[in-house]
Amino acid sequence: MAALGGGLVVIAEPSLLPRRAACRSRTTLPHRESVILSGTARSRLQGQRFHSIVLRSIRGRSPRKKGRTACSSSAVGDVDGEERNLGRIERKSSKGVLAAAVVTVALATGNRVLHKLALIPLKNYPFFLALFTTFGYVMVYFTILYFRYRAGNVTERMLSLPKRPYAVLGFLETISAVSGMAATAVLPGPLIPILSQTFLVWQLLLSYLVLGRRYRFNQVVGCLLVSAGVVTTVMSGTGPRVSLKGTEIFWTLLMINSFLFQAADIVYKEIIFERTRKKLKGRSVDIFVVNSFASGFQAIFTCLLLPLLTQLWGIPLAQLPTYVKHGAACFLNTGSLSQGCEGAPLLPILFILVNMGFNVSLLHLVKISSGVASCLASAFSVPLAIFVFTLPLPYAGLPSTLPASFLAGAAILVSGLLLYSSSPPPPPSTAPCLGPA
Repeated sequence: MAALGGGLVVIAEPSLLPRRAACRSRTTLPHRESVILSGTARSRLQGQRFHSIVLRSIRGRSPRKKGRTACSSSAVGDVDGEERNLGRIERKSSKGVLAAAVVTVALATGNRVLHKLALIPLKNYPFFLALFTTFGYVMVYFTILYFRYRAGNVTERMLSLPKRPYAVLGFLETISAVSGMAATAVLPGPLIPILSQTFLVWQLLLSYLVLGRRYRFNQVVGCLLVSAGVVTTVMSGTGPRVSLKGTEIFWTLLMINSFLFQAADIVYKEIIFERTRKKLKGRSVDIFVVNSFASGFQAIFTCLLLPLLTQLWGIPLAQLPTYVKHGAACFLNTGSLSQGCEGAPLLPILFILVNMGFNVSLLHLVKISSGVASCLASAFSVPLAIFVFTLPLPYAGLPSTLPASFLAGAAILVSGLLLYSSSPPPPPSTAPCLGPA
């Protein structure tokens, strides 16, 4: 027994230790080292020799004995138990990811359907809906963040993290929205869902280059099949209307570029979650911290780009206050300005609620899985939304019909999802290399 640095260090024979401790000493200690047990702290001892009771130095491997000793059997039992625990954790994690993906698909489908329905009463004020969601979400997210802070789910350490990453997220989301708005105003409507499948390609490429993530061959083929299935389902109902003129090549490239910024936003959120997990000692930052500050910076960048945004929507900047006033009257469906706004405010409010739920679920899926998984869940919602429009919906007019090619596209999409999910989890060596924070 010796006192070093104020801590009590006990050195004992293996026979004086409990059976499990003695077993660990024989299986885990390196060559010519001793077992050191400390009560309150472990001192790092290098090059010191002890003249008290010491253990026999472990020289090489222990002598082989026939049969299984109590120590070896318990060690094997401990390893088997750890493997079983790891297996249960992996199964629990897989079930959590699957449940989050199902919720994301359902909310993504509702988001696509309700966005279309919300624009029926607000057909003359789509820019008002965009502004309302951009600035309204800031207040709602920060309100939720406040209550989560009071409940202890959000810590002061989370709130004191650097805000620069959130500013980058706000910038990426604003640029993606602006370029997407500009291209949407020119391109044919049926072409936009087809071009949106480039988002999955960008997601795979950026995950490979930035996160260092490696994908198996069947995963890449599965993602491509998902994109092909979405394109087939969208093309099944468009007919000859999808065509490009020479002047629309630029706007097509601009739309593809908007999905590049959107994919970069998702990848950067993965980086934020990984880095904050290191800073917070294993606990990742709350998703409402990310959503709140990213939405706040997006609102700031939107204000700075208002002259450009109003020009894209064909609204003179001087007439923006009047436009917002009329849009609010139509949104509330009150007053003399509400003519032709039937369905408001129910449909716009439903869209806003589902859209917020979709954003939260998508970010949660990114947090517990990956950006590619969230992209696949969003892609799977496209044929589901098309199918929903074949049902009798309020204020939507006559339902559309599904051609035979729609089922073929859906089958291709599902086969791609099954092929992607059939791959076993990657080994630990394929974890992303994010570098220092």
